[in-house]
Amino acid sequence: MAPVTQKPRFTVKPAIWATDAGTLCAIRMKVFVEEQHVPLALEWDGEDERCEHALVYVPDQTPVGTGRLLPDGRIGRLAVLRDWRRQGAGSALLEYFLQLARQKGFAMVKLHAQTRAMAFYARHGFEAHGEEFMDAGIPHVEMSRSFLDRT
Repeated sequence: MAPVTQKPRFTVKPAIWATDAGTLCAIRMKVFVEEQHVPLALEWDGEDERCEHALVYVPDQTPVGTGRLLPDGRIGRLAVLRDWRRQGAGSALLEYFLQLARQKGFAMVKLHAQTRAMAFYARHGFEAHGEEFMDAGIPHVEMSRSFLDRT
């Protein structure tokens, strides 16, 4: 019988821009700037100091993903290193931000999803709104999730 491969368990922890910026930036540089060719000037938008950040870790405590929640309830800069995608790291990170937004009293969260990631967000209760648009040369669509009538 073949061995059963289990998905790794991920841990999501809050991160502080002032002390964790090096790790946060390294993951975003790898995913957005190197892989997706997002220009540096667009990646560093001046919003990070105002945001709540988090890092997702694998069992050996290596950080493999990051994201942020802006003060207006938008989730953004969700990035998982290539080797850890489709294993649950992104879902763990997104669920962390959904819980954080609820705790902060937001009735709804929004995000700009790359169109290739729409199904991922839809699985987490997000709905697309409006027309597709280009951001940093990548097609996106606005998506939102309401917390009303949800537990």
